[in-house]
Amino acid sequence: MATRGSVAAAASTIWKHRRNPSLRSLSRHFNPNFNHRIIPTGFKYQVRAIQGTSTDPVVTPLKNREEPKPQNWKIKMLYDGDCPLCMREVNMLMERNEKHGTIKFVDISSNDYSPEDNQGLDYKTVMGQIHAIQSDGNVVKGVEAFRRLYEEVGLGWVYTVTKFEPIGKLADVVYDVWAKYRLQVTGRPSIEAILEARKKDKVETCGESKDCKI
Repeated sequence: MATRGSVAAAASTIWKHRRNPSLRSLSRHFNPNFNHRIIPTGFKYQVRAIQGTSTDPVVTPLKNREEPKPQNWKIKMLYDGDCPLCMREVNMLMERNEKHGTIKFVDISSNDYSPEDNQGLDYKTVMGQIHAIQSDGNVVKGVEAFRRLYEEVGLGWVYTVTKFEPIGKLADVVYDVWAKYRLQVTGRPSIEAILEARKKDKVETCGESKDCKI
């Protein structure tokens, strides 16, 4: 209810602003190209000013941000780029990794994802729970994967408590429940429906080619 109230208040303010000639003229006085635009939530955007033209916001979805590709990575994070809640954490780790350069990010939802390049981990397996691959080829998953990833960007203290029992086991149980129901929680189709859609997309894209794999 608080969110609806905030939206209503913002809408009322914008409406009054547009109807008030003095406020509108004052805005144009400072910026002749002033315009009212509502930017959707869930997006990051940049405002780019070009001399002689109007100032338009460039809207960029969180998933499409440029992923850092360190040459000497220590751990590889396999993440679901179609998961809106997951992407909040992924983007936070990407920002932290700009300083450390120790994590390589791999979006399993990309058509270019290759199990062969990632210890044979196929899309369905990685969709079941978070997986990470260390530079020596060792695969970790679940809470342990998060613990290793956070340690690489200087946030190891966040998961330190999960090293001790019974807290570690409890954390695993909580994460397993989240992983099992995250598709429903985020309003997405079942894994079976997603796999079928990906298969259909592959057929339409690849035709009879045998090189395309799900």
